[in-house]
Amino acid sequence: MSKLKFKWNSDKILSLSAMSISVLTLLIFIYQTNLMSKQNYLSILPYVQISYSDDKAENTFSLDIKNHGVGPAIIESVIIYYKGEKHDLREYDNYLINYLKSEMPVLDSVKFFSTSSLDRGIAIPANTNYNVFKVLGSKKDYELLTSSLDKLLRQGLRYEIVYRSIQDERWMIYSDSEGPQKLD
Repeated sequence: MSKLKFKWNSDKILSLSAMSISVLTLLIFIYQTNLMSKQNYLSILPYVQISYSDDKAENTFSLDIKNHGVGPAIIESVIIYYKGEKHDLREYDNYLINYLKSEMPVLDSVKFFSTSSLDRGIAIPANTNYNVFKVLGSKKDYELLTSSLDKLLRQGLRYEIVYRSIQDERWMIYSDSEGPQKLD
């Protein structure tokens, strides 16, 4: 058996060095691509929460959806739970006030308010509020709405909102959540 001898010369050293540099460059490229993918994911992450403003001195009550994230939140569904029943807001033309009026007919007399729909596909831009409804200026309307809402909440009114990012990642917030929960 003959022994195979490997002789080092400048051509072989140069070729091995070039291959090593190419492999190292490929590894760095893969690492940077992974970092860019993570950065892109975080740059479109919506973070939604429900907030309300109650100003008794000005007779103003406002219910808003806030997106504290850095990307738009696209509404997929709004579900209301009350007295053991599940209600899709689409059954009420996607207006929360219509649902509240169905449970508390006395709210039909509220005149000084503005309202917005929660249709599927509505995009709430980053760092903005989306006003769901607001009552303003009328002490009677303010007291009627806040007392009715308080009564409904004490009787178990709860909500669930499912939304997604522009990369189709889905989250859900609900009445007792401390923040969005990722779905899927």
